[in-house]
Amino acid sequence: MTTDLTRATAAELADLLGAGSVSSREVTRALLDRTAAVDGAVHSYLHVDEAGALAAADAADRARAAGEPLHALAGVPVAVKDVMATRGLPTTCGSRILQGWVPPYDATLVRRLREAHLPLLGKTNMDEFAMGSSTEHSAYGPSRNPWDLERIPGGSGGGSSSAVASFQAPLAIGTDTGGSIRQPAAVTGTVGAKPTYGGVSRYGLVALASSLDQAGPCSRTVLDSALLHEVIGGHDPLDSTSVDAPVPPVVEAARRADVAGLRIGIVRELTGEGFQPGVQARFDEAVQHLVDAGAEVVEVSCPSFTYALAAYYLILPSEASSNLARFDAMRYGLRVTPEGVAAPSAEQVMAATRDAGFGDEVKRRIILGTYALSSGYYDAYYGSAQKVRRLIADDFDRAFEAADVLVSPTAPTTAFRLGDKLEDPMAMYLNDIATIPANLAGIPGLSVPSGLADEDGLPAGFQVLAPAMADDRLYAVGAALEARLTAAWGGPLLDRAPDLSEVTR
Repeated sequence: MTTDLTRATAAELADLLGAGSVSSREVTRALLDRTAAVDGAVHSYLHVDEAGALAAADAADRARAAGEPLHALAGVPVAVKDVMATRGLPTTCGSRILQGWVPPYDATLVRRLREAHLPLLGKTNMDEFAMGSSTEHSAYGPSRNPWDLERIPGGSGGGSSSAVASFQAPLAIGTDTGGSIRQPAAVTGTVGAKPTYGGVSRYGLVALASSLDQAGPCSRTVLDSALLHEVIGGHDPLDSTSVDAPVPPVVEAARRADVAGLRIGIVRELTGEGFQPGVQARFDEAVQHLVDAGAEVVEVSCPSFTYALAAYYLILPSEASSNLARFDAMRYGLRVTPEGVAAPSAEQVMAATRDAGFGDEVKRRIILGTYALSSGYYDAYYGSAQKVRRLIADDFDRAFEAADVLVSPTAPTTAFRLGDKLEDPMAMYLNDIATIPANLAGIPGLSVPSGLADEDGLPAGFQVLAPAMADDRLYAVGAALEARLTAAWGGPLLDRAPDLSEVTR
């Protein structure tokens, strides 16, 4: 076990805290100091809550000293994506239109973190309203990839992934609408899990696309993600889409890490052409590791996946157009008065506010979604996209008859350079080609590091998909693969990442 508290995994920190070898205040202080040292270069956070985190750490220490029954992660700090309502802390969604807004309530997920005594380190950077694949669409500037500060850390949750990868937080919460937990994990060499839709409450999560959004854990190990999943998961009567069922046995599965006899389905449509050779090579090697661990490999075809990207980019903008209509300059957030208008109408104030408050990507998607929902086009666009969604779900059902889990590379490439795809939205959207189908079908997915691509020495990701509410299968496969790859690498992949101390002095 490492003696550097910032590099310890969440499970290692839990063991230290449980044994009384270290206090939550010491752990939290070490992580806050690390953030002060490196986040000027990485820009993972939009808001750091030093006082609140230390107060929560002290409360965790008191609870442990009093002998209260605690979750294993009690006292282990966590960072939260800035799309979740946090009482007393700013929630901006990476947008100017919510700059300075402080919610009067906690999202259910945040409340569960607080009740479990996990100190909240702060709110992490993100693409505005979670629209993007690079975190370059944040109104407050991009986050950067700790492996190469001139490259993206993924999106929309690049703040959470970069915080974990740069050892500013052992755990973070992200949201995944089309891959925004899994794709950032892939390009930063971390672990990211999208639970089954409805498996983690969406109450208090600022909505992008209500039928797609799902919050989930980000971490450096599969077990850490499972432990965090256990804390935040479960039924919530405040969320009408919440699944009324127990959290699958994800921690037990991660600890067991057994894939003997498991049928691993390689999705034909999510490999090969269009995938960077180094990414594909690491994927092929990872599959062989699972075979060596006793898994059986089969090939499956999901032909409707060919249309997933097109369907997604009709459904998401349509729902976003509806959800973002609430930002009207009348109830909360930014209000801009149009220049040169003596007595502006509500509509004029609304237009001026949205023009100043929303970024280009948000405007692009609102326009697209409004068009798709307009009279005369609804059936041709949004309605047709929902029919394709049904076909994709049917493809998954057939595939899971032949295989227990499905696998693919998480993203087609490693991290691209900042600015490379800002002028080409379609090129940006293609980064989510392998992750989008899971969101359309509502099934769970997990990304684990598969190694470094030969072309650029940057991390690649391995995606595992499972049937709805079979999230434990993800963790069993992920942990088994992680154990074999870590042994092959001679240690965690993040140990090979550059030392940021040189660029932050």
